[in-house]
Amino acid sequence: MDRRSTFIVSTLLSVTVCGATAACGQAPSACGPPPARAADTTPFTDIDLGQRLAAGSLRAVNRTIKALEGRTNGLYVSAGEGAGVVWITGTDVGEGTIAADVCGRDVLQESFLGLAFHGQDDTTYEAVYLRPFNFRAGDATRHQHAVQYIAVPKHDWPQLRATFPEEFENPVDASVEPTAWIPLRIVIAATRVQVFVGSVAAAALEVRRLADAPTGLIGLWVGNGSDGGFANLRIARGYVPAAGK
Repeated sequence: MDRRSTFIVSTLLSVTVCGATAACGQAPSACGPPPARAADTTPFTDIDLGQRLAAGSLRAVNRTIKALEGRTNGLYVSAGEGAGVVWITGTDVGEGTIAADVCGRDVLQESFLGLAFHGQDDTTYEAVYLRPFNFRAGDATRHQHAVQYIAVPKHDWPQLRATFPEEFENPVDASVEPTAWIPLRIVIAATRVQVFVGSVAAAALEVRRLADAPTGLIGLWVGNGSDGGFANLRIARGYVPAAGK
């Protein structure tokens, strides 16, 4: 069982995420240092996480955070019981684009990480996250559960899987490495969310939104027992249909 989907969402978020052991504070050994920010034609605003940390404009919930060595704009989020979120002040976003590179661990039930958006408070938000240990799972059911959309507190993954089986989670392309830095992009519209994972042009997940908040904060999200590194976070406000990346 999991511990803690892709149509266009009101915002597209881009970030670099790294799940790993305690050494992830330096950068996960399996992934190597996070990549430089990729060139993109989308009119993004860069969110320098290192500067935000130094300025005290990050608020960690149920986690501790520190700078991610190897990238000045990276952040490491510790592991812990239950879900954790690092809210980024001043990132109130409605429709738009959020982008990132992400790297997790290929260890069963020990790597859940992604991005939260439309945050209203510490327990009310939407999120998209990855389960890297399911990317190349031989079991067909596990393979299906690689990327997930949730809208908590009402629509967490157990309720969604029981009520809407396979609607809000999907596999990712076979080219996506479970322990490499992975580009993660979320496009948010008023009623839909679209998610791109890796360098693949097609969306990995496209779903209807299950919350009606028109705007809210963006956060870095990790699931139960999971840590993660995040870098290259950027935001483009205003919905633009995504025909691939």
